[in-house]
Amino acid sequence: MTDLETADPQALRTAMTEQLVGEGIIRSTQVEAAFRTVPRHAFAPEATPEQAYNPHDIVATKRNEQGVIISSVSAPAIQAIMLEQAEVQPGMRLGEVGSGGYNAALMAELVGPHGSVVTVDIDPDVTTRARELLDAAGYGRVEVILADGEHGLPDREAVDRWIVTAGAWDIPPAWTDQLAENGRLVVPLRVRGLTRSIAFDRDGDRLVSRSAEVCGFVTMQGEGEYNERLLLIRGKEIGLRFDDGWPADPDALNGVFDTDRVERWTGVTVAPMEPIKGMQMWLASALDGFCLMSVDPDLDTGLVAPQNKRANITLLDGDSLAYLAIRRTDAGAEFGVHGYGPNAEAVANVLVRELQTWDRDYRQAEPVVYAYPASTPEADLPKGRVITKRHRRIVISWPQPGQVSNSTAIEKEN
Repeated sequence: MTDLETADPQALRTAMTEQLVGEGIIRSTQVEAAFRTVPRHAFAPEATPEQAYNPHDIVATKRNEQGVIISSVSAPAIQAIMLEQAEVQPGMRLGEVGSGGYNAALMAELVGPHGSVVTVDIDPDVTTRARELLDAAGYGRVEVILADGEHGLPDREAVDRWIVTAGAWDIPPAWTDQLAENGRLVVPLRVRGLTRSIAFDRDGDRLVSRSAEVCGFVTMQGEGEYNERLLLIRGKEIGLRFDDGWPADPDALNGVFDTDRVERWTGVTVAPMEPIKGMQMWLASALDGFCLMSVDPDLDTGLVAPQNKRANITLLDGDSLAYLAIRRTDAGAEFGVHGYGPNAEAVANVLVRELQTWDRDYRQAEPVVYAYPASTPEADLPKGRVITKRHRRIVISWPQPGQVSNSTAIEKEN
């Protein structure tokens, strides 16, 4: 019997931490010590200890009327990733948006007795729960505030680190106004439907990314809430999800899947378990008609065969579309493209070309993501895909082919 199959919380906590270290998710001795110390099960009374200490699972704590999770204790793996991104030092002042309790306790361990942690949440059920659990676990020094995280921390001095534990579509002014001049914001930011935990360093009135990791979070509530739009096709079997770029004529896609399928294979292959987050972000930044396809598992007729039936990369152009497909090979898998509609071949060829461009020039690269005030003129922005949001203009900027490090790209741009 393994430690994860026992009911001893200490053994479960040790096993969880050692697994995260072994997977390379926990990298620093400080974060490792915090995970070995904080009793996660005490912050997840809704779950069994075994569930609480599963390294890659959330613990749902609240659902809405439709049964959708609106508050949770995030998976230990993503909490570790974000804390490593934050590079917290003893004595720092930390602010958190989203008050599960456990993450704030980890933050309190990292800053030590001379630092401070303030956590804010819009939901009184969440803040009441967090306050009670923090006190019971011995973390009374963590301050819990009931407020809309969109506006930061009421009447507080600047923080050295912001850690946002809810999916954000935008970066409101308060998060930078209340960030120390050399501070860092770690936020699960949604860009063109893709969510990445991005560690932004403040550089005057702009933010510059230092790292980005794939993640998923419940979405922000309150003024910062922003919902993607869904275009349903073939009844409700297939949906196209748009963060931006809603089609000018959605009805043009009526009957698109009644046309013959065009199939193209790219020669771009991936090994088992090879990360492809850079590919997704490249396509999101390179394609004007980028959206995500989802297939309802209860209505799935097998008509389409996307690489990912929950959120699959798709290119839309008027009355035609093409989506990412995959087939198994001896070495792993090869990416392909399926196209539908009157101009299926042309749309499919565009998606094939950008997949091959990523493979040739950017396979080992990651973009720098900038966040500028929304009022910044286009001429003052770096080169890249510009996504204008309510408060910020996000720029996804890739290095020149052959320059594969973020630091090289930043130094060149500056």
